[in-house]
Amino acid sequence: MNSMDVEVLRTAMDWMNRGHRVVMGTVVRTWGSSPRPPGSLMIVRDDGQVAGSLSGGCIEDDLIARVQRGDLAPRLPQVTTYGASAEEARRFGLPCGGTVQIVLEPLAASSMLRELLAAIERHRVVRRRLELATGMVALDEAAEGDTVQFDGASLTTVHGPRLRLLIVGGGQLSRYLAAMAVMLDYRVTVCDPRDEYHEGWAAMEGVTLARQMPDDLVIAMNLDAHSAVVAVTHDPKLDDLALMEALKTPAFYVGALGSRRNNDVRRDRLRQFDVSADEVARLRGPVGLHLGGLTPPEIAMSIVAEMTAVRRGVPLSGPLADWSGSTTACLTA
Repeated sequence: MNSMDVEVLRTAMDWMNRGHRVVMGTVVRTWGSSPRPPGSLMIVRDDGQVAGSLSGGCIEDDLIARVQRGDLAPRLPQVTTYGASAEEARRFGLPCGGTVQIVLEPLAASSMLRELLAAIERHRVVRRRLELATGMVALDEAAEGDTVQFDGASLTTVHGPRLRLLIVGGGQLSRYLAAMAVMLDYRVTVCDPRDEYHEGWAAMEGVTLARQMPDDLVIAMNLDAHSAVVAVTHDPKLDDLALMEALKTPAFYVGALGSRRNNDVRRDRLRQFDVSADEVARLRGPVGLHLGGLTPPEIAMSIVAEMTAVRRGVPLSGPLADWSGSTTACLTA
């Protein structure tokens, strides 16, 4: 679950505490081309106010009107489908004949949103099971690989920690990388023990500055499969320390700035320490996709683009991934 959906849940709690009736919609299935994936959330307040999105704007107006009239989920959860026919898909503007199925749930104390948010704040990954016949909800620990499941009688959604990014180095490139990562829903930590790189970070929303040595921080952060690490200082005393520990974690992405030659030398250095050949092979360096970027913002964009592709499981091969990294070799942190 990303922070946008967490904010939807928090907003729902706030509206309920203020005495509003709130209905929550969850995308459970899509066919063809659909703007929002299963698990996407939107809430509708009794006066028509909304938070979140189910289709990027295609069906929201109709859904809001139906919820306000009481046509959908007046007392118990209910399923509705948009785009079941080509004519309906055209009417609502769903792209390429797409179809989206939604479960609408009237929220109450028994919906266990407070407990769910508390679990998310403790960085737990939680399954939420909703029984449509009764509206009853149960929470338990999620297992690896759990996804949104809907069988017509019950809906299971998975909620958990948002993405994390550790940037080693606090210079100019790091500022662009951090800003873009925050927009992509990462909780960003910038690690730099060098005092001369600390100015200005406190003002960046969504970014935490850490001053300890990077290997100690990697261990303390207990990186998981929702985590990424990018080292950009060009100083082996800092970059290599972080990479030695990060490559041993389940982090989905570990990368280092620099040319192909510099990263080959780095891999040789890492092998001299307690880093296995398989772990070294996980290192992405030169970091980023080959977008032809020359400036720090362009290089930052290439890095977050590669991180996104890796996280989404998109194979990286061909011209986008085949480059010498020479444009990044002279960039400072």
